[in-house]
Amino acid sequence: MELAIVGLGRMGADMARRLMQGGHAPVVTDLTPDLVTELVEEGARGARDVADAVKQLSAPRVVWSMVPAGGPTEQVIEQALAALSPGDVIVDGANSNWEDSRRRADLAEAKGLGWVDAGVSGGIWGLEEGYNLMVGGHDDAVKIVWPVLETLAPASGLAHVGPPGTGHFVKMIHNGIEYGLLQAYGEGFEALARYPHHDLDLPAIARLWTHGAVVRSWLLELLAEALHDDPRLTELKGYVDDSGMGRWTVDFAVANAVAMPAVTAALYARFASRDADAFSNRAVAALRNRFGGHKTKKA
Repeated sequence: MELAIVGLGRMGADMARRLMQGGHAPVVTDLTPDLVTELVEEGARGARDVADAVKQLSAPRVVWSMVPAGGPTEQVIEQALAALSPGDVIVDGANSNWEDSRRRADLAEAKGLGWVDAGVSGGIWGLEEGYNLMVGGHDDAVKIVWPVLETLAPASGLAHVGPPGTGHFVKMIHNGIEYGLLQAYGEGFEALARYPHHDLDLPAIARLWTHGAVVRSWLLELLAEALHDDPRLTELKGYVDDSGMGRWTVDFAVANAVAMPAVTAALYARFASRDADAFSNRAVAALRNRFGGHKTKKA
């Protein structure tokens, strides 16, 4: 099917590629013309902006926003609201605040438009492995975009979790859990690195634990790769950024009296990382780079 993809960053461009591989016809646009040109050379149609992209689509038109959350997403949604007609659908695939998504859904519905908020997990591996999709929206809007969602997701990696806002709420909690997991791995390998009686082989231990151990996971596999390349992660600075979803998770926990000590501590550890270069922070920074392409700071 046809759709417009707005934003060709580290995930938007590969989503367009996966859709083309699946037989869909995306129209792509980005503030950086070279990114559009690259996708056009691979078979996509290019557009100058959201309005131009919408003109190239047949009804019901679908605009999928993959720009950063916050101001950039707000701008794209405003442009889509102005360009689309009743019966068309807006999809927000950014890590947007779920309350913003509920508000934007109301704006879309007031104009007769469908709304879908898609929590997207998979990072830079999504082109090959597929994107895990947590989808919020009313049934009629979700039905329109379902063929696209099925192509983007791996087998059993797609669920319509509820009405508008729920997709981004579920993704927020997903990322909160991620904070805790990354911190646990980072702290565990910090302790291993400090064993006083022997210089432990951290890459070997990480690889060992990926085979049958209770703590095995894809994240541990990525950490094993990072340690193989740099056994003490000396090339990285232990500065760990946060995208905002951890903060929103903790805000929700406080507002609703949900005990989340591990996630909260992991968030605070990220704040502390900006003043200390601990091994645990370097491990978390390495993991975020490996699964999501997040930038790191060199030592």
